[in-house]
Amino acid sequence: MINVVCAIIRNPQGKVLACQRPEGKLFADKWEFPGGKIEPGEHPEHALSREILEELSCELSVLRPLDVVTHKYDDFSIRLMPYLCIIKSGKINLREHNAMRWLEIKECCELDWSAADIPIWRALL
Repeated sequence: MINVVCAIIRNPQGKVLACQRPEGKLFADKWEFPGGKIEPGEHPEHALSREILEELSCELSVLRPLDVVTHKYDDFSIRLMPYLCIIKSGKINLREHNAMRWLEIKECCELDWSAADIPIWRALL
């Protein structure tokens, strides 16, 4: 089981940030909420802050945790810990993703998502 965090980042208009996975990585071109693996001994919120700073060059304010999603892929399983967040400082600069989009929650169904992220946006509907 791989422990992963992700940020459901809302902008002032209430839209959420979706990011497209890069070429050459697992699930390339799929859409996801940004985040990443939790290092051994690392607190999930610290991992979230670290991953977002590395991937998007900005700092977050965590508003609250959301329901954890467990998903089994063919070769591994993940425990995905989502957090509702807003940007505290900095501007988004994509360092690891192909693209990003700000979406109304109802627009999430228009994108090709990584399987583990789907229950998160569905719960927000």
